Amino acid sequence: MFQIFCQRLHSREPFITVEITPPHGASMEPILQAIERSEIHEKVTGFSVTDNPLAKLKMSSILSAIRTQQRFGKPVIATMSMRDRNKLSLQSSLLGANDFDIRLILALTGDPAKYSDQPEVKGVLERDSTLLLSIIYRLNNGVDYSGQKLDPKPRPIYPFAVSNSYAKDMKQLMKRMVKKLDYGARAIITQPVFDRENAKELLEIFDEAKSRSIRETAKEAELVLGQFPVIRARTATFIDDRVPGISVPKEIIDEMNLAAMDGPEKEREIGFTLSKRIFDEILALHPKVHLMTHNRFELCAQLIGD
Repeated sequence: MFQIFCQRLHSREPFITVEITPPHGASMEPILQAIERSEIHEKVTGFSVTDNPLAKLKMSSILSAIRTQQRFGKPVIATMSMRDRNKLSLQSSLLGANDFDIRLILALTGDPAKYSDQPEVKGVLERDSTLLLSIIYRLNNGVDYSGQKLDPKPRPIYPFAVSNSYAKDMKQLMKRMVKKLDYGARAIITQPVFDRENAKELLEIFDEAKSRSIRETAKEAELVLGQFPVIRARTATFIDDRVPGISVPKEIIDEMNLAAMDGPEKEREIGFTLSKRIFDEILALHPKVHLMTHNRFELCAQLIGD
């Protein structure tokens, strides 16, 4: 399963993953059934599962990943946020996940705890996501973070990292990519990309980051371009104004605002047409895409098509 996943990641064949947000509740079943109804599991290379995004309470990302992977037999990337765990907890979770064959890990620093919906919650945050990447590097060499030998040694873990899709100084973005590659990231998933030129620029700076990395594994690292289909004008404006590292082109915002004036059906029609065009253009440019849709799996299936 993981061999096929990695082969697709490193090939020129389409590599598409879909993000799952676990429930604010005690069962993954409704989400798994929604995936089945959409038949998206038959069209993608794998899934990813988020870890309490915006510090909002959700079911465990690792346990949700286990349920999803066992249900569909497709590899699942489990997100792990530094915000909620110290290095002891991180290692413990990774070892437990490994026994259940959850071996694709997306390392995140995590959104600040101040955004949480839980009263007086505090972040742990011993360090940024590079700590998790360095832990995975040690585990893959058969030792824990303190250098003690693990018995038995875990099966290989494949670390992923994230990157903004836009910055005022793109050279700084490239330097952050280098840092994550130096710590062993095998692939970097970007924040949503909304135009072909942005995608081309990200691919160029990623190639430069790979050439600057001291890590041998960086030569085979891949960039996966994030996509967030926008079918509402309000969503496009919110993302552009409020979410760091994401820039929605003004022409898309203007077109969505005009469509919204003609009612929700026209708004969705125009939004889907724009999103489909962007998806197809980016997939043709670089066939490695990560779809983020807040569990709108039918929308994902429509974008991918037959």
